Amino acid sequence: MNIFILLTLAILLIILLLWRHSPIGPCMLAGGLLIWLVKSFQPIFLGQAFIETLSLWRTYDIILALYFIMCLEIELRTSDTLEGMVKALKKIFSSAKFTLAVMPAFLGLLPSLGGARFSAPIVEEASKDTLLSPEDKSAINFWFRHIFEFSNPIIPGMIMACNISGIAFSDFILHLCWLTVLAFLIGCLILIRPLQIDAEKSVAMNSEEKHKNQIDLFLALSPVILTFILVVFFDFNASLSIGLVTALLFFVLRSTNRSVNFKEVVLGACDWKMFLNVLCILYFIQILTITKVSNEIVFAFQNSPLPIPVIIACVSFIIGVLTGMSQGHVAIIMPIVAAMPIDTLNLAGVAMAFGVAGQMLTPTHICLIITLDYFKADFFKSLKPILKMEIILLTIFSIYTYFTW
Repeated sequence: MNIFILLTLAILLIILLLWRHSPIGPCMLAGGLLIWLVKSFQPIFLGQAFIETLSLWRTYDIILALYFIMCLEIELRTSDTLEGMVKALKKIFSSAKFTLAVMPAFLGLLPSLGGARFSAPIVEEASKDTLLSPEDKSAINFWFRHIFEFSNPIIPGMIMACNISGIAFSDFILHLCWLTVLAFLIGCLILIRPLQIDAEKSVAMNSEEKHKNQIDLFLALSPVILTFILVVFFDFNASLSIGLVTALLFFVLRSTNRSVNFKEVVLGACDWKMFLNVLCILYFIQILTITKVSNEIVFAFQNSPLPIPVIIACVSFIIGVLTGMSQGHVAIIMPIVAAMPIDTLNLAGVAMAFGVAGQMLTPTHICLIITLDYFKADFFKSLKPILKMEIILLTIFSIYTYFTW
């Protein structure tokens, strides 16, 4: 069977299972098993792929990094540090326009499944005295929350992309971080600048509460900043850097009389469903490697009349649309990128930029569904400005990449 027909069937199976609300990990693994069934049907390959999955360091690096991220989220949430950060930012940004843009972006620094539900009430509050439609609010909340997909070292998709492609975190983040700035500017131009909003009324706050909220702001942002410094400037791996920062934050929170329960943090972060999803995705990748499917795809790409970056961009975008998750397009595309005998860094950048664009334009993205449900907004009207902004971002990115490759 033609390798692209087989890959298409596997992706369709994944999408069908996702549509039936199955977890992403087993969905990816089902696609991998279909490929194995058609390509080889030799049980020894499944066993070999499983052993390799468990013996690779990247498996434990990814799982530990995601575990520490969840510990970090629990520490900040249960200590009321996140709530204090929100109050501090509302006080700092007297302009409702700034609040609308910056608050979802700040909260997007700390990734959590369906986290758009946390920033949506803030957007609602900042726009309560305006004529913004539910679709405007949805677009603002959804877009700004995801601008750090290209530069945040604790985004799961970024962690997986670097581990799978073999690219250093520092190199990949420095290569793509300008897209975060570009996404913010495009969002301000398209979504925020046309708004007619009066300055937000100052929130009354005594000096003691103000001081506490300022400390909360510092404590909430410092983990991301410290992790960024460790991975970009000192080349620490993901799990080590996030683990160190999480441990440090725990002791800092306790020393500042913020209630953090060690047992709650350690046990609350044990999301076995998430760990199973990650293992299934990594097992899927090893099945592609063991069955030589990755090599066949690479060979087919090399013999295609279209340039490889164009093919990678199109496939990444399509898979991003179909899965709605960074783990989905990263798991399928990054092993292929790593096997390509050309500039891996630039090619991985293309895969990431177009994959993220795909996941921003699909109803399978859980943050979009949560946002639309909260604001009771129309899907297509909300997505119209998102589509316009993605076209601008990808056009600028493509031109820049073409002339700097």
